[in-house]
Parts: sequence; C-alpha cells; structure tokens
Amino acid sequence: MRWSNSGNTLTTQTRMDSQTSSTLTRPASRFAGKRVHFIGIGGSGMSGLARMLHDSGAVVTGSEPKPSDVTFALGVTGVKISRDQMGQYVDKDVDLVVRTAAVPDTNPEYLIAKKLGIPILKYAQLLGEVMAERHGIAIAGTHGKSTTTAMTAYTLLQCDVDASFVVGGTVPQLGGGSRSGAAAAFVAEACEFDRSFHNLHPTVAVLTNVEVDHLDCYKDLDDIIGSFRKFVGLVPPRGTLIVNGRDANVARSVAGSAAKIETVALVDSPTRAPNFVWSTVPTGIVSGCHSGDLFYKGQKVAKIQLSVAGEHNLINATMAIAACATCGVDPKKAADAIAGFSGVDRRMTRVGEYNGAVVIDDYGHHPTEIRATLAAIRERYQPKRLLCVFQPHQHSRTRFLLDEFATAFTAADETVVADIYFVRDSEAERQRVSSNDLVDRVNKNGQKAIHLSTFQDIVDYLRKTVKPGDVVVTMGAGNVWEIGRDLVV
Repeated sequence: MRWSNSGNTLTTQTRMDSQTSSTLTRPASRFAGKRVHFIGIGGSGMSGLARMLHDSGAVVTGSEPKPSDVTFALGVTGVKISRDQMGQYVDKDVDLVVRTAAVPDTNPEYLIAKKLGIPILKYAQLLGEVMAERHGIAIAGTHGKSTTTAMTAYTLLQCDVDASFVVGGTVPQLGGGSRSGAAAAFVAEACEFDRSFHNLHPTVAVLTNVEVDHLDCYKDLDDIIGSFRKFVGLVPPRGTLIVNGRDANVARSVAGSAAKIETVALVDSPTRAPNFVWSTVPTGIVSGCHSGDLFYKGQKVAKIQLSVAGEHNLINATMAIAACATCGVDPKKAADAIAGFSGVDRRMTRVGEYNGAVVIDDYGHHPTEIRATLAAIRERYQPKRLLCVFQPHQHSRTRFLLDEFATAFTAADETVVADIYFVRDSEAERQRVSSNDLVDRVNKNGQKAIHLSTFQDIVDYLRKTVKPGDVVVTMGAGNVWEIGRDLVV
C-alpha cells in the first residue's frame, strides 16, 4: 500500500468488499510496520484506533496534554506518549499523522507534519480506513446509535466474538468507549454530523431512523436523506443493510441500494412478523423493562428480555441481534446475551437519590429522544411526579425544532429549562432564540415549565421542591449532568 498526501487524504489499493466471518482472526493489516502518530491520543475514539493499529503491528506514538487511565494503559502496551504537543515523536520517518477535529491548524505537531510532507488524516478518515480492513458494522441514525452500537459490541463479546468497537459514549460494562479485539468484527457508531460517516467503509450498515436534526450543517430533510443515501452507498453489493422497516425516511435513504436489505420492526402480532425480515412482538414489562418474542422471516427464534427501560430499546436490541447474525452468531444466543446489557452512560443513568427521590441523567436532546426517554422513565419508576431538567443543546436546533420541543415534555409533570448550551452556532443565531421561547411554547401546550438561568438556581429550586417518590431527570447533550451530581451530594 502507498499513502498519498494529496489533499491530506489516504488512498488504499485494497478493500474488504466481501463479508468476512468475525469468527476468524482479523486479516493482516496494511498498517503493520508503519509509524503512526496521534495528536490528542487520549480521547475514546482516538485511543481505540491507536490500540487497534498497535495490535495490528503499527508503531504508534501520540501526544496528550491530559494524561488519564487510557493513556496509561496505552503506555503499558509500549505506545510512547508525550504530554506536550511540540513534536517529540514527529519526524521524517513517520508515515501518518492523525488528529481529532478539535486539533486546530495552528497546533505545533500539525504544522511540523505539514512541513515534513507527512500525510495527515482526521479521526473519521482513519476510522474508515481501519474499517475497510475488517468486517465493519457501522451503526447510523438520528437516534439510538450509541445504544445500538454498545448492544451489538456487548452481545458479540458475550457470544465469544472478540470484536473491536468504538462507541460515542462510555459503556461501563465494556470498560469504556472503545476496544481492540482479535476478530475481524469491528462495530462503530456512524455519526451524520458534518457528514463524517461518509468516510466509513462498512460491510454492514444499520439505520435506526432518519429525522430532521443538525440543521446547522444540513439544509433540510431532503439534504439529510441525501447524506444517508450516500452513506448507504458505501456498503458493497455483497454487504447488508439492517434498517428500520417502519421509517419512511429510511426507506428513501436505502432506495436503489445494491446491498441486501433486512428490515426490522416492532409488530403487534405474530401474524405481522412475516412483513419484515426481523421483527419483535412486545410481550410485557418486567421490572420496568420490556420483553418480546423475536421473529426471523416469520419464524419465532428467541425471546428478548431487556435490562434497560423503554420500548424503543426493543427495536434497538432487535437491530443489534440482526447485526450480530452477520458475524455468524445464533439469534437465540444473541438474545440471551443481550438480556445482560445494562446501558450506556448518560442513557437513563441512575445518579443517586435526594430526599427520597430518584435522580437520573440522560443525553437526550432531540424531541423524539425526550418523548421516548420520559415515557420509559415513567414505565420503569412509576413516580409520583416526574421532574425534567432540560438543557437545550444549540440555539439552531432549538429554533428549528421549537414546535417539536413544545410537545416533547408531555410525560413530565414539570420541566425546568436551563440556558441553551452554546456550541458551534454564530452569535447572530444565539440572538434569535432563548430558553424563555421554549418555556412559553411548553406552557401554551398545557404543560408546566419554568426557566432558571444558572445551575445553582436549579439545584436550589429542586432542593426546595423535590419530595419522596419523585423522579428527577437531567436531560441534554451539554453539561446538565452536573446538576444531578450536585443534587445528590
């Protein structure tokens, strides 16, 4: 293989277009013997790829200003890591430099690599190149990506498939958000923001759903569907698409694909199971978590009993089982294994208690996610009152989806809205919408909502109002989790 520095892209002469059984040892890597340096090696995704390349025979170095258990573990394996980013390990013998999107063009190591003519890739680009060597399972969708990715990785490992994975969140059961395994299977969350999933080379792609989001980088729904369609086109004809069979936007995204399509759905009766390749009939709720009968091509093959709340997680689990099947895992064995999955951090995570009330934290920041999560919390905990503390994430998302947000909190008895988490948007966008606009809409919809600007104000308010039997959930993609931690101290 030869690298090309034209446009700072990596070109390869080979790609795994055929489906590879993950029961086999991973194939020889074209990175073996190459020197690869990671700028910002301590992040979950970067450290995961660094470990995978190291295990594949590459000579890996890195820099990380903030040492952690992750960098310590890499160091134990022989990866040399500097605490500064002044180019200690960047010289003319380095074959490739990798940086995160957060590393600016003014970074000293980036400038040294550029001056020396070393090929430079962003994390998402390298993720795709590593995936191209393996049985890549890329899990995409507006909602449910992290949970479905974690479910798939957990189930493969429980079923003795030594898979690698990169999840966009921390999974306590899996020891973090990434892992380097000896099998060919590589499970990765595929993010549509900034079209980064266009860099991937999956053998299997999972589409959980497609909705309007990230309108700071997409024009409209048609633009979003077009982006998903391009992602789907990355799956080779011998590959597999595992898709939500009830989502019209998903159907538009996969239309015309040459890959095999396996539809997935929840159905209300076994008689409807043959309408989809994979389907689950919900059968009840045990300890606040859903169960269901799993069907494959109309035949019952297993029973699913979840350990995470929410009916939406039944379809996530069904998709995960379907993805595991592409690695040769028996569906019944996968369903039995998935029963032990306890969730991703910040997905209905129990933080503790305050004054007899349960305190939960959740990453939900889109109206669809909020509705599903609040409904799941009610099912699991059956609270006297459900209090939601919501931190809107980005002014642009709040403005574009204001009508949807207005009806998203109907399952909550009261919603406390914090200031909007400001990230990526322009100052002009910041002036166009506020948390008070959201509160007004929620109240006009018949729910109770108030705006409290500071986290301390919110904590003080909760300490005065929370009663035994209540459930408090902090929600949002920003730092709203700090409120729950402060409350239970």
